[in-house]
Amino acid sequence: MTANTATSTATAPSSLKMNLFDLLKNILPFVKPYRWLVIITLVLTFAGSLMAQVNAVVLDRAVDTINELMQTTFAWSEATRLLAAISAILLGKEVLSAFVTFGQRYYGEKMRILVSRDLSLKVVDQILRFRMAFFSAEDNETGKLQSRIDRGIQSLSNTVNNFFIEILPLFTSAIFALILMFAANVYVGLVALCIVPIYFYLTYVQANHLKGWRRNIFGSHQAVSQGILNIIESISVIKSFNREDIESARQAAIQKAMTEQQMNTRRMSFFFNGLKSFFEQIGTVLIIILTAYLVLTDYPGMSIGKIMYHVMLFANVSAPIRQLHRIYDDMNDALIYAEGFFGILHAHDEIEDSGSYHPERVEGTFEMRDVDFTYSNGTKALTGVNLRIEQGKITALVGLSGAGKSTIVNLLDKFYHPDSGTVSLDGHELKDWDTQWLRENIGLVLQKNHIFSGSIEENILYGCPGATHDDVVKAAKQAYIYDQIMQLPNGFESQALQLSGGQQQRIAIARMFIKNPPIIFLDEPTASLDAIATEQIKASIDAIKAGRTVIIISHNIGQIIDADQIYVLQKGHVVQSGTPSEVYHQGGLYKDIFDASARSMNVDKIADTIDGQV
Repeated sequence: MTANTATSTATAPSSLKMNLFDLLKNILPFVKPYRWLVIITLVLTFAGSLMAQVNAVVLDRAVDTINELMQTTFAWSEATRLLAAISAILLGKEVLSAFVTFGQRYYGEKMRILVSRDLSLKVVDQILRFRMAFFSAEDNETGKLQSRIDRGIQSLSNTVNNFFIEILPLFTSAIFALILMFAANVYVGLVALCIVPIYFYLTYVQANHLKGWRRNIFGSHQAVSQGILNIIESISVIKSFNREDIESARQAAIQKAMTEQQMNTRRMSFFFNGLKSFFEQIGTVLIIILTAYLVLTDYPGMSIGKIMYHVMLFANVSAPIRQLHRIYDDMNDALIYAEGFFGILHAHDEIEDSGSYHPERVEGTFEMRDVDFTYSNGTKALTGVNLRIEQGKITALVGLSGAGKSTIVNLLDKFYHPDSGTVSLDGHELKDWDTQWLRENIGLVLQKNHIFSGSIEENILYGCPGATHDDVVKAAKQAYIYDQIMQLPNGFESQALQLSGGQQQRIAIARMFIKNPPIIFLDEPTASLDAIATEQIKASIDAIKAGRTVIIISHNIGQIIDADQIYVLQKGHVVQSGTPSEVYHQGGLYKDIFDASARSMNVDKIADTIDGQV
C-alpha cells in the first residue's frame, strides 16, 4: 500500500455521503433480525390509527343526534341513553387505546434497544479488524472516533424509534383521516390534502438550508470531544506549567464557534416552523369556513356534526405535520451522523489483511530489503532499509529519537505494510503470513504498555488466557513483581490501574513471560523502572532471551552492548551495522551515542567510586 493510498483510505469514513434512501438501506440489515417485532408494531399501529378516528366519528353522530333531540320533544331518558352510549364508547376506546399504545411503544422501544446494541457490537468488531494506519490518521483521533461512534449509534437508534413509534402511527392515522374526509365530502378532503404538500415543501427547503450548519456542528462536536480527551490525558503537564487558562480559552473558542452554529440553526428552524404553523392554521380556517358554508347551503350529507367531524379529522391530518419538523430534523441529524458511523462500517479497505501461511514452527529470521515507509500524515520514516535479524540472536536497533527504530518493529509485527520493498520472516513475505498466527509467536514489550481495567491476574493472563494461576505466579516472579503484588490487600485480585508506572511496566513484562513466544520485541522495556528494578528485569530478560530471536530498542548501553548485532539508524536510513565492538570502533553515530551515554552516567566517577571501595 502506498503512502497516498494509506492517507486516502484512512480518511474515507468522513467522505461518505448519504441520502434518506441510503440511510434506510443501511439500517435495514440491523432491523431484519427482529422482523417479528416489526410485524407486531405494524399491526398495533394499524389498530391505533383506526381508533384515533373514533372521537371524530362519535362526535359527528353525537352532535347530529343531540340536534335532533333539541328539535323534538326533549326526553331525559333518551338523552341519558345517548350520553351513556357515548361515554361507554369513548372510555372503552381509551382503555383499548392505552393497551395498544403501550404495546406499540414497548415493542418499538425494544426494537430500538436491540438495534442500538447490534450497531454498537458491529462497529466494535469492525474497529478491532482495522489496520494500525486507520488509527494514526488525523480524522480518526480517539476523541473524534468516539464521537462518530456514540452520536452515530444514538442518532440511528433514534431513527428506528422515530420510524416505528412516531412516523408510522402519525402518518397511518393521517391517511385514515384523509380517507374519511374524502368519503364524507370530496371538496373538504381536497382542501385538507392541498395543505400537506405545502408543509412538506417548506420542511424540505428548511432541511436544505440547515444541512451545511448541521455538518459544521457535527465537526464541532468531534473537536470538543477530542479537546476534552486531550485535556484529561495531558492534565499533569497542564497543571505543572500552570496552563489551565490557555486550555480553558482554547475550549471556549471551540464552544463559542459551535454555539454560533447552533444558534444559526435554531433561528432558521424557528422561522420555518412558524411559517409551517401559519399554513396549518390556514388549513383549519378553510375547513371551518367550507364546512359551515356547505351546511348553510344544505349540501347533501352535510350537517352541523360534520363541521366538528371534519375539523377533528383535519387535526389528525395535521398532527404528523406538526411533528414533521422535529422528526425531519432528527432524520437529517441521523443522515449527518450516519455518514461518519457507516463510513467506519464500510471502510473495508482499512481491514487488516491476513495471509494463509501458517507453519508449524516459527524459526525467527527476519529480513528487510529496500524498505520505504511513510506514515499517513506524510512523515517519511524509512528509506531504503536493508537488514537481517538472525534466528536465536539478539539484535539491537540504535539511533536518536525519530530515526525509525519503532517503525521497524511496527513493520515486523505487521502493524503496517511498507510502501515499497519486502519484509520477510523465515523466507516468506510477511504479507503472506497468517497475521494472527504471526502475532501469537511474537512477544511485544513497549516503553509505555497499556494496562486494562481489571485485576492484576487478568492483565497478566492477557498474554495467555488459558494459563493457570500457577503460571501467573511464575510470570510475576520472573518479572520481579510478585513480592509487591502479595503486599497489596487483595493480592492478584487488586486493580492493575492502581499500580505505579514502574509496577505496570513489570505487569506488561510478566504478560510477555507468560506468553513465552519464540520472538521478542523490546522497545525501551525498562524505561519506567528504577535502577534496581532495571537490573532485576534485565536478568529476567537475559534468561528468556536464550534460544529466541530478540529485537531490542534501548538507549541503555548496558542492554545494547549485550547484542549480537546492532543496526544504527539515522533519519530513516541504516548507517552502520555489525557487532557492538565493531561498530564502536568504526566511529560515527554509534560511537557518539555510546560515549554520550557513558558521560551522562558519569562512568568515570562511578568507576572511581567503585575503585575507592576496593
